[in-house]
Amino acid sequence: MSTPPRFDRGHTDDLMSFLATSPSPYHAVANAAERLEKAGFRQVAETDAWDGTYGGKYVLRGGAIVAWYVPEGADPHTPFRVVGAHTDSPNLRVKPLPDSGAHGWRQIAVEVYGGPLLNSWLDRDLGLAGRLSLRDGTTHLVNIDRALLRVPQLAIHLDRSVTSEGLKLDKQRHLQPIWGLGNDVRDGDLIRFLERESGLPEGEVTGWDLMVHSIEPPSYLGRDKELVAGPRMDNLLSVHAGTASLSAVATSGRALSYIPVLAAFDHEENGSQSDTGADGPLLGSVLERSVFARGGSYEDKARAFAGTVCLSSDTGHAVHPNYAERHDPTHHPRAGGGPILKVNVNNRYATDGSGRALFADACDKAGVPFQSFVSNNSMPCGTTIGPITAARHGIKTVDIGVAILSMHSARELCGADDPFLLANALVAFLEG
Repeated sequence: MSTPPRFDRGHTDDLMSFLATSPSPYHAVANAAERLEKAGFRQVAETDAWDGTYGGKYVLRGGAIVAWYVPEGADPHTPFRVVGAHTDSPNLRVKPLPDSGAHGWRQIAVEVYGGPLLNSWLDRDLGLAGRLSLRDGTTHLVNIDRALLRVPQLAIHLDRSVTSEGLKLDKQRHLQPIWGLGNDVRDGDLIRFLERESGLPEGEVTGWDLMVHSIEPPSYLGRDKELVAGPRMDNLLSVHAGTASLSAVATSGRALSYIPVLAAFDHEENGSQSDTGADGPLLGSVLERSVFARGGSYEDKARAFAGTVCLSSDTGHAVHPNYAERHDPTHHPRAGGGPILKVNVNNRYATDGSGRALFADACDKAGVPFQSFVSNNSMPCGTTIGPITAARHGIKTVDIGVAILSMHSARELCGADDPFLLANALVAFLEG
């Protein structure tokens, strides 16, 4: 362990700001792009011809961003070092016909996205965010970051079985939030409200991708403020760390033998099968076009991909003090213990022994401790973009992340030092 850390608690402070201002994947990629712009990166359009100039570039597509930095002297066959992550989180999303209600309550019709802890959305003050598609073909980001909605829980007096049988929620009937009073529910009420809030002419919005979010801001927690509580850590924590590490590498002035890349995808929480998901063509297309823009051939592309490595960074499970039996008895990742290396021999994670060695070397160079995670054999193992990225592009992939509690809750929890420890490890990895 020789290199002093580049990031400290200031990184965690910035993460909290990033979480608070990124209530949707579209806001997350806009915030990542803004940070990259400050580091000298420039957006390129997928519909334009690309040139082979050096420097930082990025493409945006919906809720996904791919950014890369081409150092001076890079050959067409120079391999890539990729930090992979995802921008989406489980939540409640607005249906195509959003206006509903009954018995004097105005409600919004929502659909469950991904696998959220449903009870965590009850009795919270909720905002509404996402993107509006306009009549002229453009999009407009919207964020109503005030108490607008609420999913009220049934009083215990009306359901005594909760104490003996536990809370049971029907996804269709019990999760529709209220947002006002009145019996006259009219189609278009919500969209007209959002047009007014956004300063748009009435009738300008013709499509929308909207989702609810808790308006409670991230905060330090604990006796010594050694914990952080906040929304969407799965997986904006990794998106933020990847953005910060790529920016640091691009502005360090150090010679690079790899081309560092950030690939943050949408739709991981429901399978990654979309044009902006990890199972789509976006990453492969960007890397291939980068090779060809620098005068490369198919042979150069094959050589570059053969030497490419991806760190798939996603949150994982810290050992839960109240449910320790749910974890593997010999693998207990702890908050504050540094990033985790995820292993699953059935390829739910993409890590193998050589990948472990590569990550261990990066952590050693960064002066960062790391931990190992495997699932309890009696429990099903989750997965990430890692195996998808490895299989789709034929590139070596290693699954890592930060250990958290309350994964898929509206509000999650991690060690306050772990985000910047992860970012320091990512810098060492990207620098090669």
